[in-house]
Amino acid sequence: MEKLTPQEEIAMQIIWQKGTGFIKEYLEEYPEPKPPYTTVASIVKNLERKGFIKGRKYGMIIEYTPVVSEKLYKKKFMGGFVKDYFENSYKELVTFFAKEKKISPEDLKEIINIIENNAGE
Repeated sequence: MEKLTPQEEIAMQIIWQKGTGFIKEYLEEYPEPKPPYTTVASIVKNLERKGFIKGRKYGMIIEYTPVVSEKLYKKKFMGGFVKDYFENSYKELVTFFAKEKKISPEDLKEIINIIENNAGE
């Protein structure tokens, strides 16, 4: 699986949220200022070429469907992120955010609760 560019990640977030749809529908979901239709069309074509979405032609228009789930993408690339920046340690990742005050004690308690309750799964 290829890493997405920032523009492709924005488009995939929209596609994952919207699901099957057409370029025009995806464009409507972009925040202002919206990119040109041709820009979104180019991004969508790249996503199809990379295997993240699949197009189905209806005459002159193409309907796109996500093929790679958001969960799978996050799992694949978060692992690489943790490996590259946090010595392959999720503990180091959480410690970093705690020291930077990006995660609260309440958040940490909730994470511990999730870990304890899902330990058997």
